[in-house]
This record gives sequence, structure tokens and C-alpha cells, in this order.
Amino acid sequence: MTTTFADLGVNAHLLTALAKNSIDTPVTVQVEAIPPLLRGRDVVIQAPTGSGKTLAFILPIVERLIAVKGPGPRALVVTPTRELAIQVDRVFQSLATNLKSALVYGGVGYATQEQALRSGVDLVIGTPGRLLDMVSRRRLSLSRVQLLVLDEGDEMLDAGFAPDVERIIELTYQPQMALASATMPDWVSRMIQRHLDDPVRIIVAAPAEETLEHGLLRVARAEKLRTLSKLLQRHRGSAIVFGRTKHGVRKLSRDLRNLGHDSADLQGNLSQNVRDRTMDAFRGLRTNVLVATNVAARGLDISHVDLVINYDLPDSPQWLTHRVGRTARMGVKGRALTFVTPEDEAAWRTLRRQGAPALPVPPVPANRGIGVVVLAGAGPIDPTSGPPRLALNLSTRGQTNSGVS
Repeated sequence: MTTTFADLGVNAHLLTALAKNSIDTPVTVQVEAIPPLLRGRDVVIQAPTGSGKTLAFILPIVERLIAVKGPGPRALVVTPTRELAIQVDRVFQSLATNLKSALVYGGVGYATQEQALRSGVDLVIGTPGRLLDMVSRRRLSLSRVQLLVLDEGDEMLDAGFAPDVERIIELTYQPQMALASATMPDWVSRMIQRHLDDPVRIIVAAPAEETLEHGLLRVARAEKLRTLSKLLQRHRGSAIVFGRTKHGVRKLSRDLRNLGHDSADLQGNLSQNVRDRTMDAFRGLRTNVLVATNVAARGLDISHVDLVINYDLPDSPQWLTHRVGRTARMGVKGRALTFVTPEDEAAWRTLRRQGAPALPVPPVPANRGIGVVVLAGAGPIDPTSGPPRLALNLSTRGQTNSGVS
């Protein structure tokens, strides 16, 4: 028998709002997380990216805020990036309640955010640095927070964020807590032991029917741009291409535009207004290719992305997980390719030792022509078939491909 949101204890108003958003049946992470959160338990959620974690904690937050009135903010969601904060607020606003939220993140001026806080809010969603800035400016008090969520917790508690997160927790008074993320390194587990009270642990595995097809492509450094361009020419959907540095991403996007691709870059040097316009254009299908640093690798829920390309290798297996998690979301099939140049081989071996998955290597012919790409979970890709299958027309100078790496 199928579980419904009503079975989980969601109230009638929220059921109507969910139905208006064409959300009728809870997914696994929601079925497992919503009941203990509604009972007031601390919860740790480990689930694949795109599995529905955001709604799993937003619904209990809204239920709590509706049931218990009082001065706020009474709930706080802390995210590692401003893009993720905006996305969480979008989910909150979609539920069409009379509750008020404030977004608090860096990269923009203080005035609008301070005005939102002064007007009185029930929920604050923000990034660690700006939240603490608002506390130090006496614009925000966290003493009334009853429910605290650390979204994408592993990144929140990484070396650069851990002190700020610890300080934020210290500024609250024993709230109910939830920590959600796709990965759980050891140091996250230690944080859970210190701050969460006998949490319910929810682990949602990837679906048995694999939806992500991920392959590795060895390519000479001099051929990377041309190979990428050929891939994108044959791909008829939306794609995210990940680079390592802000400068490199900006240059790669410019090079792709010069080659005729409808490309935009997303990286940390952009103003918030430009980043918002870039994401709006990509979500609205006005831009087909998003070239990004890791800023786009976490939490962004863009359902129509069916191809991810790691143009540059990430620094860790966790970042690889988050990058490719931008596709194959909520059971929809998606594909990913990771480029490895001869200069990358040592770094790739290190990632493998650290836990990156073994990836099939597509066979490439010994001369120019159409290469057949083989991705995990799929047979050879037929160059004559329609989307979303891919074909490569690439030079193989300096390339060797065989087996699984």
C-alpha cells in the first residue's frame, strides 16, 4: 500500500499546497524522515543528492511553526551556499503559508536582509558567515530557535565552516536538530555525537535500478576543449560542465561561446545579481550549458539537467558525488562523463584510493572518427540514435582507453 503525506501527519493546508505543486506521493527519504521530525526527534539524513531531502525537513518545520506561535525566528536552516539557501526558501514559499522567512547570505548588501529581519520572521535561511554577521550587528538573535537544520552537513562542517557552525549552535538553546547530506565523513559523525541527542539515523540508498550512467574519458589536454565542444554539439538537452577554478570556468565558458554554444558561467567572483540571472536563464532553458565551479555542485535542484561533465577533476570523491548528483535526480535518468588527461592520472589514482568509483572507459578508435561512449549501466551509445544518447567525434592523439579505471 502506498504511503501518503496524510499518513505521515501532514496537515490539510499543506496537502493542498503539495497537490498544487504536483507532489502527490512522498519519496523514501520523506517517508522515513518526516514522522520522527514531527515527533520532535533529532534526525540525521544520509541520502543521495536529488532524493527529496529539502522537503523532508521543510514540511516538519512548517508544521512546527504553524502549531506553536510566538516571536521568531523559531526555525533556522543553515546552508553552505547562497544558491542552496535560495532554493530552500523557494521550497518553503511553494507551501503558500502565512509564515514569513528571511534569506541571509553574503555577496549582497545588508539593507534588504536587515529590513526583512526587523519586520519579524518565523524562519531564517542563510549561510554561516552572514548569519554571524547579523548576530554581531544585533540584527538577529538565535535564542528562540526551536528547530535547527544543517543542510549539506558535510560541507557545512568542513575545515572552513566548522568554527562558524559551532558558534551558531552555541547561540541557540538546545533546539531540535536535523543534519542532512549526501555523504557522511568521519568528522561529521563526531559533530553529530557532540550536538545531536540520540538522533534517528536515516540512510537512503540509491535506487536499485541505477539512473546515473557515469563513464571516464581519457583525452589529451590539447584536445579537451574540442572534445567537450563535440559532446555538447551532439547533446540536445541541458548540461553542467564543472571546472576547478573561477578563472578557468570563466575562460572555458567564453571559449564555448566562441565555438557557438549557448553557455554561461557560475563562479564565486560573480555578483549575486549576476548569479541569480544566470541560474534563472538556465532554469528557464534560455541557456543550455552551465559552466561552473563547485558552487553549483551542492543542493541545486534543476530537474532538466541530463548531462554532467567533469572537465577538471574534483579534489575529493565527495565532490565527485555532489557534482554528478546534479543529474539523475528523483529517479530520472542522467549521464556523466569525467575527463582525465595524462597529467591527471596521478590525481585520478588518488581519488580512486580515497573511494571514487571505478568507471568504465569508453573505447576510442585509433584514428579520427566517431567514438562510441560506454557509460555505466548502459550498452554502447549508438551515434545514430536520438537524444539523450551521445556520440564523440574526436582526435585520439595522445589517448589510450581500455577497461575500467
